[in-house]
Amino acid sequence: MKDSTFIKRVILKNYKSIAACDVQLQPLTFLVGRNGSGKSNFLDALRFVADALNTSLEHAIRDRGGINDVRRRSRGHPNHFSIGLEFNLRNNLTGHYTFSIRSRPRGKYEVQTETCIFQKEYFKVDNGNVTASSVKVTPAAATDRLYLVNASGLPEFRPVYEAFSRMGFHNLNPDIIRDLQAPDPSGVLTRDGSNLTSILNQLSPSVKKDIEEYLSSVVPGVRSVDVEKLGFKETLEFRQQVAGDKDPWRFLANNMSDGTLRVLGILVALFQGDQDAQKHVPLVGIEEPEIALHPAAAGVLLDALRDAAHKTQVIITSHSPDLLDNKDLDVDSILAVEAQDGNTIIARVDEASRSVVYDRLFTTGELLRLDQLQPDPISVEAAAKTKQPTLTDFLKNENIRIDKKKQRTDDL
Repeated sequence: MKDSTFIKRVILKNYKSIAACDVQLQPLTFLVGRNGSGKSNFLDALRFVADALNTSLEHAIRDRGGINDVRRRSRGHPNHFSIGLEFNLRNNLTGHYTFSIRSRPRGKYEVQTETCIFQKEYFKVDNGNVTASSVKVTPAAATDRLYLVNASGLPEFRPVYEAFSRMGFHNLNPDIIRDLQAPDPSGVLTRDGSNLTSILNQLSPSVKKDIEEYLSSVVPGVRSVDVEKLGFKETLEFRQQVAGDKDPWRFLANNMSDGTLRVLGILVALFQGDQDAQKHVPLVGIEEPEIALHPAAAGVLLDALRDAAHKTQVIITSHSPDLLDNKDLDVDSILAVEAQDGNTIIARVDEASRSVVYDRLFTTGELLRLDQLQPDPISVEAAAKTKQPTLTDFLKNENIRIDKKKQRTDDL
């Protein structure tokens, strides 16, 4: 598989139910665990970054119930949470982005620190002050918003902002997809699928054909799907073969089943990134794509996931053994998720299970049925000790020296 990995490493501290997490991601990554284990919280941490950049930090926090519902609740009462991301843009351009947000009394908050390094460019913000930057003239910082939004006006950091803000995360709602939709030029499928007609219209004919072929494999008889205009709104029009008729019949979205609409939404979400560079979606996260899907269609869905992951990084939450029941599925693509005393543990699969899969004694799906996909304890212990990298760490990793003339302060 071509390496489409956008986010290579994720370090989380005190985000919702996750006390500590340090994991490597693949072009296609499955978060596997029981209901309520915290799989969605990991995906939500990445969505938090996109939301904070696309709207505002205030909106991203408020949309999740406030700062006290975002930071982890536990003994010791941590007053902050942090997200650290190691990423890779096209043409193997690497970088690091991390920030820490501290809660304040009465539900208030502030950005404690934020650091970004991309190529040989970097900035560091502490408590609303730019304390280090490779750029001579920098925009002002504030404690109530992420500085990357301001830095997006600088050509040095614009690619980083564009990539993180164009990540797509989806929990598709068939009722929303069934409704009439207004045209939307944004280019990224919304979380619930409310602009699916617009995204379908923007896809190239070859990509649309691939989606229709996958859809027909899951829903027998479906030949094509198009967008039908109804006044100022749009809806989906399916062409489906009916016994006794030579030509397919036409059905609008309100005549189609929840399962059909959800499968179409998943396929459009997966292949929406297969566009030109300016509209590229570097990462797609989908929650439990197997919902309302017949077990016999799991193999088709897995093929679609693997196909899409050649061009767009894909992250899936799942607890479906059928979806993972493939001997060719790389165990490195599985992250095991488990809840222990209210704390979410996320790590690669433990060594015993990895060995069994490598030896082809069991598939990952069979191990899931046996409840034997467990987080590797060594990785979990190491994650608990991991600290978010500092700017100095980043610069050492990239072999970059700080220009003292450009540095706002000696205190990093």
